[in-house]
Amino acid sequence: MRVTVVGAGVVGTMHAWHAVERGHQVVQIEREAEARGASLRNFGQIWVSGRAGGEELETALRARELWEGIGGRVPALGFRANGSLTPVRGPLELAVAEAAVARADAAARGYKLLTPHEARALNPALRGDFTAALYCERDAAVEPRTAQLALRAELLKSPNYTFLPGREVRDVTGAGTVRDDHGDTHHADAVVLCTGAWLGGLVRELAGPDLPVRRVRLQMMQTDPLGEPLTTSVADADSFRYYPAYASPALDELNARRPQPQTAAAHKMQLLMVQRADGGLTIGDTHEYEHPFAFDTVEEPYEHLTGVVESLLGRPLPRVRHRWAGVYAQCTDPGKVVHRQQVHEGVWLVTGPGGRGMTCAPAIAETTANELGW
Repeated sequence: MRVTVVGAGVVGTMHAWHAVERGHQVVQIEREAEARGASLRNFGQIWVSGRAGGEELETALRARELWEGIGGRVPALGFRANGSLTPVRGPLELAVAEAAVARADAAARGYKLLTPHEARALNPALRGDFTAALYCERDAAVEPRTAQLALRAELLKSPNYTFLPGREVRDVTGAGTVRDDHGDTHHADAVVLCTGAWLGGLVRELAGPDLPVRRVRLQMMQTDPLGEPLTTSVADADSFRYYPAYASPALDELNARRPQPQTAAAHKMQLLMVQRADGGLTIGDTHEYEHPFAFDTVEEPYEHLTGVVESLLGRPLPRVRHRWAGVYAQCTDPGKVVHRQQVHEGVWLVTGPGGRGMTCAPAIAETTANELGW
């Protein structure tokens, strides 16, 4: 079978990976020299802990299994099963963590409630004051800025794989025919459009104006090396307000009795933090849903995040080296992991995983491959 994959972000690259693994001839087309979107501008987290029960959690757990297997073959991915800690303060936050540990699927996530002493034994960098910490053993991480490069380097070892960068697809016709802006035509038995947050132009022409996917903008930052290991990923209790796994009467009470600080609420914030291979910290994030998006980053969210991180580390944050904004595509139905739609004969659009993209991409692509009979 011949497969054309349009888009070289993590979702597109994982589709190419599964197709090559199943013995198919694959052409992957990317409009940039390399992907520059949300697949690079994220935490690199394989984030199981907060996923909604049911299909979303099952997808994340399967993806976690696939990431570990691929990471064993491609060490340059930087896969590490580092788990995560969410420190909590006071009885209201503690009650939300206790409700999470009481979930029927808590064992599948690897949830455990730790004392401060137990949490610091696991992650000594957390020297700030907190009441307890929710541990999720199944969380993991990769290096987002280089993961696609590492996957592609492995794919290029196969004679069945061709990468065509710097080409924008201009037309898709029936029976899997793709024409790019170099005037070249590519014929395949199946075309998969993994265009990320690029939802206009050709995507709108093929899928129609009522695509149930929206764009979301975020702000993040990265620091100089911390100077010591941050052995787990770290979240704060505002992540309870954001991720569906934590919905409970205890969360309702937290929201009612202790709402977010003004800056965090205005920018729909949570803290997520991961240490990079060079020792720096990737820290975020915000969520902006209303169009048109701002073209600049604003400083107040960074100041808020700096204060939260320093309170957990019990020390000043290293110098911030990078600040950036990114945009991802998210299904408007929160119960859907991804939007998968046949838009033409032999042509499928796969988009909208939202903040789940890095976590779930291997399993999303595996499902596409299974459903298309690859």
